[in-house]
Amino acid sequence: MKQFIYRINGQDYIVAVNKMDNSLAEVAVNGTNYKVELVNDEVSLVSQPVAKAPAAAAPKATASAPAAKPTAPSNAAGAVKSPLPGIVVSINVNVGDAVKKGQTVAILEAMKMENSIQATVDGTVTAINVNPGESVLEGVTIVTIG
Repeated sequence: MKQFIYRINGQDYIVAVNKMDNSLAEVAVNGTNYKVELVNDEVSLVSQPVAKAPAAAAPKATASAPAAKPTAPSNAAGAVKSPLPGIVVSINVNVGDAVKKGQTVAILEAMKMENSIQATVDGTVTAINVNPGESVLEGVTIVTIG
């Protein structure tokens, strides 16, 4: 099994190629399994993407974004995860905020609909793992509550 880390818009994705059979493969992206078809086995990079300018927002601790930041355990009780792939529209809390179970902590746009992402437990926000505008896959931790 080969493992790769891909960084897309500042978000790290751990991709494990579990099985390869001709042009069909079984891969796991951040622990979620997918069956994919290889369209082209050789791709050349034309240019590097331009790095984003740092956001003028409050510093945010993170659990699974850029490599310099620590990774939270995937089974953490306070991990608020994306229920489906989408784009983060807004983060409604800051690190250190007290939240109640069921409180909206983020808004995720998926399939042209905005979805309220709610706190799974009472506690204090210990980490914000994504930024508004980022694309996330299903199961990616958005906010960690301690």
